[in-house]
Amino acid sequence: MAAELTTSQLSQKHQATLAQALEVIRTRAYWSPHPEHPKAYGENGSLSAAEGLAAFQALHGTRFELDQPGTDGWTGAEVSPYGPELGVEYPHADLDVLLPAMRAGMGAWRDAGPETRALVCLEILSRISARTHEFAHAVMHTSGQAFMMAFQAGGPHAQDRGLEAVAYAYGEQVRTPEAADWSKPQGKRDPLNLSKSFTAVPRGIALLIGCNTFPTWNGYPGLFASLATGNPVLVKPHPRAVLPLALTVRVAREVLTEAGFDPNLVALAAERPGEGIAKTLAVRPEIRIIDYTGSTTFGDWLETNARQAQVYTEKAGVNTVVIDSTDDYKGMLSNLAFSLSLYSGQMCTTPQNLLIPRDGIMTDAGAKSYDEVVSDLAASVAALLGDDARANALLGALVNPDVKARLEAAAGMGEVALPSREITNPDFPGAVVRTPVMVKLDGAKPDAEAAYMSECFGPVSFAVAVDSTEDGLELLRRTIREKGAMTVGAYTTSQITEAAIEEVCLEESAQLSLNLTGGVYVNQTAAFSDFHGSGGNPAANAALCDAAFVANRFRVVEVRRQA
Repeated sequence: MAAELTTSQLSQKHQATLAQALEVIRTRAYWSPHPEHPKAYGENGSLSAAEGLAAFQALHGTRFELDQPGTDGWTGAEVSPYGPELGVEYPHADLDVLLPAMRAGMGAWRDAGPETRALVCLEILSRISARTHEFAHAVMHTSGQAFMMAFQAGGPHAQDRGLEAVAYAYGEQVRTPEAADWSKPQGKRDPLNLSKSFTAVPRGIALLIGCNTFPTWNGYPGLFASLATGNPVLVKPHPRAVLPLALTVRVAREVLTEAGFDPNLVALAAERPGEGIAKTLAVRPEIRIIDYTGSTTFGDWLETNARQAQVYTEKAGVNTVVIDSTDDYKGMLSNLAFSLSLYSGQMCTTPQNLLIPRDGIMTDAGAKSYDEVVSDLAASVAALLGDDARANALLGALVNPDVKARLEAAAGMGEVALPSREITNPDFPGAVVRTPVMVKLDGAKPDAEAAYMSECFGPVSFAVAVDSTEDGLELLRRTIREKGAMTVGAYTTSQITEAAIEEVCLEESAQLSLNLTGGVYVNQTAAFSDFHGSGGNPAANAALCDAAFVANRFRVVEVRRQA
């Protein structure tokens, strides 16, 4: 097929961005080519706020055409957590037709080489970025995120993570030269001479199993890591969050076509209600890579049963904060209150267990008892969310009824320090909005362990009284080892305690944030600098992003020729 986008054009447009991405993953400095502020869009071909909203609304009640092979019907049942039905229908695929079609373009995509593949991926990301306002509404109305979070996390932050994956993929593929001349001296005899070529070859079709809460942020690393390493990608969205990834697939197919490649290198696998095609797809021999974010149960199933595939999972963990002491009590309370409230606690990085010595802690405001710390933190959350307009902007909506059920059940697990309250969203009366609940538990009582040693996904936290900071560190260690953690937080003014906390996290492979009191929160990570997960504890078997996340998506095949 004739290419409308030449390699030269792509290089001129994106080579500098790729080079900068490679540099910042080395330095771990702050950088982003994707603006965070909504007002940055609306010029140079990007959609303005009004245009993005109109584009999103125009999708309602339509059939989402992708021109994929094997379409045998239409499906779609998305209902916004804010109330409205989206009414979008997506192509349903006959996998026996679609999967062979996806493999057909692999040879040309492989032969294009790492640089061209990276540049094509950057063009896809660039076009997604230009439509950030449209994507923001799609993320908001499938995940329940409030608009600003949907805009930032579902837009520029997700795009950053995709670009980061491309940079890692490119760097690992070009680590080995494309060709080398080899000569072995033989003393008085002529040397042995060979010419060698080295080609990064893809594993096969990659399956992306999308999640409900962060369809783009969690989806883009795997999608772009696989595509940049030469693999076709079949995108299987969560049934409640199809639209953001369907839009992504459409953009990718358009760019691939314009660049002269087979658009079927990226395809959508939307499922009918109750169909559960993830299990079927995961064990098909054509599927050689799987990226998954979601429950531990299904993640464990994938790791056990999808033996033909390289499986990357982000599952559930029990995130913990150890509170030993602080020299900024007010800042600590404010930081924790925001962390517990953001997106109604529906983040895999949100703290759940707050380990507080039962004899209290030392602060710049004097000694504080366990009860005072818990009461003051509850008051800080209540103050943060006291204004309903601000609360709606922070909390968003509960993503599904399961979260609401867990929230309501948590109140019966112990003494409620902060009751949850219902908030009405005036713009979306159908939204289910609830403030967080905080429950006091005694860590020494066996009946409390069932609560604090299990993930309670949603706006739920447990203030766990421990005998001492040392006791808390042992509980932290056991929690990470047995249940995993995406994040760990700690507050202490003691260098000895800080070193002990750091040692636990180093030994158990958990990402640690110490003494956060300002505008950086334990449940937020920055692409190019922060690692999301470690891959070293049960919460996830991979990190976003590192070399290990990309290197096993391709193999190097060598051809030796007599010189």
